[in-house]
Amino acid sequence: MNQKNSLGLNSCFLDLNDPIQLFKAWMDEAKRTEPNDANALSLATADKNGTPSVRIVLLKNFDKNGFTFYTNLDSPKSLDIESNPKGEMCFYWKSLERQVRVYGSINKVSDEMADKYFSSRDYGSKIGAWASEQSKILQNKTELLERVEGFKKTYSETENVPRPENWSGWTLEPTMIEFWLKGLNRIHERLRYNKKLNKWEKNLLNP
Repeated sequence: MNQKNSLGLNSCFLDLNDPIQLFKAWMDEAKRTEPNDANALSLATADKNGTPSVRIVLLKNFDKNGFTFYTNLDSPKSLDIESNPKGEMCFYWKSLERQVRVYGSINKVSDEMADKYFSSRDYGSKIGAWASEQSKILQNKTELLERVEGFKKTYSETENVPRPENWSGWTLEPTMIEFWLKGLNRIHERLRYNKKLNKWEKNLLNP
């Protein structure tokens, strides 16, 4: 029998006033059911002219302050954010037939936070951050592999690879979080939280 919460939604929505707690519950379940990368999300940004871009990135942390990912600061996504610091994330978990949208302002993480995360990466990923000129034209794969080998020589001590100055993280600080559950005959269930005066308000939405 399909249990319902106090709003008449499927019980998977729980009865929470804090959407971060609900997101954690859904993410924890997705980690158990998704075969790969439950933390994968589509990140939408737009440049100063409003031209949109979307790509998949990996969520590395989330808490009451927001949702954090890491990238090259010279990448198109980072340049978009520098000129237009609004963005949206979309998570879709096919195994659960659930989706979460998160909208808000995007701000750079502190150097201390970026250093801590970078130090936790494996050696190959650290070298890759140095070697890749992200999204720039590559004449051939050999060019990239030669840079990789060059940085391996420069930073041969696997536990002592510094973070590149042009590599850091961004945190999307949400003002809207929407939870979606697939329904029969496209009668989907939707619950949206909007942040107003530092308090979350929630409303049901039509499918």
